Amino acid sequence: MLTPRPGAALRPWHLRPRWLTLLAVLAAVLVVVPIVSVGTNIFSGGTGGTWRHLASTVLPEYIATTLWLCLGVGIGSALLGVGSAWLVTHFEFPLRRSFEWALVLPLAMPAYVMAYAYTDLLQFTGPVQSWLRATFGWTRADYWFPDVRTVGGAVVMFAGVLYPYVYMLTRAAFIERGAGVFEAGRSLGLTPWRAFIRVTLPMARPAIVGGVALALMETLADYGTVSYFAVQTFTTGIYRAWFSLADRTAAAQLSMCLLGFVVLVLSLERISRGRARFHGTGLRRQPPRGTPLAGWRAALAVAGCLLPLVVGFIVPAAVLTHMALTEGDAHFGPRFIALARNSFSIAALTAVLAVLLALLVAYARRLDPAPLTRAAHWAAGMGYALPGSVIAVGLLIPLAQLDNALALWLKANFGWNTGLLLTGGIAALVYAYLVRFLTAALQTVDSALHRVTPHMDDAARSLGLTPARALKRVHLPLLRRGLLTAGLLVFIDVMKELPATLVMRPFNFDTLATQAYTLASDERLAEASTSAIAIVAVGLIPMIVLCRQIARDRN
Repeated sequence: MLTPRPGAALRPWHLRPRWLTLLAVLAAVLVVVPIVSVGTNIFSGGTGGTWRHLASTVLPEYIATTLWLCLGVGIGSALLGVGSAWLVTHFEFPLRRSFEWALVLPLAMPAYVMAYAYTDLLQFTGPVQSWLRATFGWTRADYWFPDVRTVGGAVVMFAGVLYPYVYMLTRAAFIERGAGVFEAGRSLGLTPWRAFIRVTLPMARPAIVGGVALALMETLADYGTVSYFAVQTFTTGIYRAWFSLADRTAAAQLSMCLLGFVVLVLSLERISRGRARFHGTGLRRQPPRGTPLAGWRAALAVAGCLLPLVVGFIVPAAVLTHMALTEGDAHFGPRFIALARNSFSIAALTAVLAVLLALLVAYARRLDPAPLTRAAHWAAGMGYALPGSVIAVGLLIPLAQLDNALALWLKANFGWNTGLLLTGGIAALVYAYLVRFLTAALQTVDSALHRVTPHMDDAARSLGLTPARALKRVHLPLLRRGLLTAGLLVFIDVMKELPATLVMRPFNFDTLATQAYTLASDERLAEASTSAIAIVAVGLIPMIVLCRQIARDRN
């Protein structure tokens, strides 16, 4: 039980020691390091003719392919996300309540895992084309079949797994705006379709654009899918410059070009809103009343919701499960257990550190909302916009230099032959994960902390508690669920992360993601299925939590 201390000081907490602010600034500096490193290495020497060669040969292809990917994924994810959100919020039809939560399941399926599944399903020796030849007696020259390993195939993969970003935000916007604005449009003589197009959809525009921006950032950050499909983008160019050409400056320059695309996506998202403000009415908490559908209209609505779910989750999950059970990894056993242990241990370590850092940064901003703390909070949360390949290049260059200098100093002064302490172990890899996924933890902790009324702080201060003791005895018990959610999100993201892992991992350190990528790159898809389905299974954990929350939204 909390009791006041005699003579307890009631000074404002922001006048107490600024150790939290200093930690928040330190976290922000750690996140900014990769950007500064990439920016400074653009102007360093050593490129020779590499950059000129890239600029005259493959750079135009990188730009064109990236633009086509962004255009296709943006349109595809918007159509699937907005269409499915419109159906489940504005109509009543069979299985609507099930579709309402099931439509987020494709988020558990990494795009590169989905690419492996569809390649096995649709390739010349796969079951689909084999069935066509056996059924109709065709030979290879008798029919045409689309090649999945193209830019168009990559667009389908990305749109199929990333549309839930648009769906979740748009669905929440439709429910938040509620029946009020829709009925207002109907009262003005608009048909249901015109009321949706002219009233409901414009008010949901910020949510739609925000969801599309998230999908595009994930597309720009991907390496596994585009590499496996042999689609030339900036991420594949970065790895080629780093590993094949051994030119860190060219890799940094390509990284900055990729970062420019990320900035462009974020700028377009901000510009699309402009000065417009979209405020709900007093009826915004009343969910829209669904229009009952029957007959062919109900069947069409079911098909519209079933299509993205089948393409983005059911088919690839079924293919991977079948391959894993019938063939699977020949080394399943001790090798698989070692891979799972590596993945789980590094994901758990990163999750714990990310939650701790996020808690310190969020709490510092709550206690001291000064410009410095707000800037540190903003900078600490910008890592998710950085592709894993950019983070890897931006960290490996300065860490390698620091590592070599530290090893030489220890050997010269103490005679210790320590080797590479940072880049030779998992420290650099965990650092890269923290930069990439601290945003997920920070946003979740911020949301949980905002739900704690400031009166709790006032009560703790009146009892003479210091900020640290108030955090331990007052806030932490109230934040347990939010902290667990934050840790779970980071854990799953780390389990699926491929680009940063491929560059930053130490020698002889493999994870489920790298094992699946390596086997799939060798066209050993059946063996890759075991690791791939394990990643999907782990990714289902937060999806189940999210689905339960979605199911409660209507209650």
